Amino acid sequence: MAKSALQKELGKKQPFACREQEVALNLLRTADVLSREGHALFERYGLSAQQFNVLRILRGHRDTGLPCQRIVAEMVTQTPDITRLVDRLEAAGLVRRERTEADRRLVLVHVTAAGLTLLARLDEPILALHRAQMEHLSADELTELNRLLVKLRQPAEKPVAAVKHKARSL
Repeated sequence: MAKSALQKELGKKQPFACREQEVALNLLRTADVLSREGHALFERYGLSAQQFNVLRILRGHRDTGLPCQRIVAEMVTQTPDITRLVDRLEAAGLVRRERTEADRRLVLVHVTAAGLTLLARLDEPILALHRAQMEHLSADELTELNRLLVKLRQPAEKPVAAVKHKARSL
C-alpha cells in the first residue's frame, strides 16, 4: 500500500493504526502550519495569537465588555490562564478592567481605543493571510471543508465510550 501524504511528511514508516488517527493527526498538522504564519504576523505587532483573539472578542462586545470566563468561552483556542493574558494586555494599554456597580465582584474587560486601533491595523493583513493560505481551494471546497469541520466538532449521537486504560507514570 502506498504511503499517504501525511505519512511521507512525518517520515512515518508504518501505516497509521486507523483512518481516524490519520485524520486527527492531519488536522493537528494543518492547524500547526496555518497557525505558524499567523503567529509570525501577530509577533510583528507585538501580540500573541491568543492576545489577538481576546482583543477581537472584546471588539465585538465593546459596548458591554465581558468577564474573563465569557472571553475564554468565545476563544478559538481556549487558555486556562486568561487572567495573566488580560494582565499583559492591560499593561500594554490595550484593555481595561472595570468593576460593575450591581456586583462589585464582577469585573468586566473592555477593549481600549489603543486596542481598537491595533485591531484596525491588523484587519487587512489577517484577511490577506487567510486568503493566501486558502487560495488553492475552490469556493465549493471551502464550503465543504467548513461543513465537515463543523460536523466533526458536533457531539456524536452516542457519547464516546471512555477509553479504559491503566495509567502509567512516565
